[in-house]
This record gives sequence, structure tokens and C-alpha cells, in this order.
Amino acid sequence: MVGPAVTVLEGPTTESLPPRHALDLIDEAAAGSVFVIGINGERDVAVWGGLMTAGAVANGHAGAVLDGGVRDLTEIRRDYDFPVYARSVSPGTTIGRFKTLAANVPVICGGIEVSPGDIIVADIDGVVVVPRAQAEQVLKMAQEIDARELEQARLIMECKSLRQGLAKYGRI
Repeated sequence: MVGPAVTVLEGPTTESLPPRHALDLIDEAAAGSVFVIGINGERDVAVWGGLMTAGAVANGHAGAVLDGGVRDLTEIRRDYDFPVYARSVSPGTTIGRFKTLAANVPVICGGIEVSPGDIIVADIDGVVVVPRAQAEQVLKMAQEIDARELEQARLIMECKSLRQGLAKYGRI
């Protein structure tokens, strides 16, 4: 999953309100966006579910990264194959417990500040946030590392020695 961050900030409430900003952003954000929702690491509250996923898929979004829980995970995987990275899986909704405070403001997710437009890259190994201003530099560095590691892996396979591959490149 790769795309620019669209951010949503959630906070505690006793009001029974839907996550308005998040719901609006699903329809309004540019296709390819990655939703990043900050909720201060609250694991027992799902800030994303099946209906939000349906809207995100319908609008061509790239995925979601949640500093809280997700629900309807079976539906999300089975029906949409939509990438969602979350702290937990929880059936508990935000209604009456959390509300959307703001959209497209800096949020904390996984202890990292994410600003709107930052580039989010995620795969099975985890999630990385690349500040928009450094995206070109980080991409160049990542491509150089990838090329070196591919060359190193080929050497290891050819000489049948991890030690030799590590010795030549001085890194693992």
C-alpha cells in the first residue's frame, strides 16, 4: 500500500455522534489516499469497519492505518481485499465514546506524527511514514539499498556463503 496521508483525529466524548470528518473524507479525498486515524492508541475502539471500507473502495482509496481498532475484518478481507493496518481488532464502535475532532491535521499514529500529504508505505513488514518534503530523497535511498541487497543476495546464492556476501558488502 502506498499513498498520501489523509488524517483524522479522534477524541473522547459522551455524545452519540458518528465519525463525521472521517465519513466525509471517504467521499471527498483524492483517489489513492491512505486514511490515517489517530485515537491515542485506544485498542478497544474500532475507528474503521466494513461500511467505511466499502466507501473507500468505491472511491479508489489505497488503504487505512489506524492508531486504534478495526472491526468487520473478515468482511474487509473477504469482500474488498482492502489493506487496513490497525493496533487491534475490536467490535466496539466509536459511538458514545469517541468523536472526530478534526480532519487533515497532524495526528499521532503508532507514536509517529503523520501530517496530511505524508507518504504512507505499508506491507506485511509494517508501516513507514515518509514526510512529503523528503519523499524524493527517501525514494532514491530506498532504491539504492534495494539494488545493493539484490546484488548481495545473488552473490550469496552464487558462492553459497552468507559470510562471503556479508564480508563483501559489510552489512546485513
